Amino acid sequence: MANHKSAKTRIKRNNKRNIINSARRSRVRTFVKKALEAISSNNKEAAEAAFRTAESELARAAQKGALDKRKASRIVSRLSLKVKAINA
Repeated sequence: MANHKSAKTRIKRNNKRNIINSARRSRVRTFVKKALEAISSNNKEAAEAAFRTAESELARAAQKGALDKRKASRIVSRLSLKVKAINA
């Protein structure tokens, strides 16, 4: 257990950030899942709209530090390829 006041404060802050980041990662997963469902339905307009929202959420999560920026970029890239495959 922490003995210093600053260490106790850090524990509280870490726990609070953990809750926020967990919620943000969960939100990202939900939007990515919706995008994948739209892509699998072969609906071009719905897939593009879902991709745009998922891309926005991924960028925000990466910016806030809930996700690694490289991982977010990789997911966006893979989603983009799948959306473009519908158009082809």
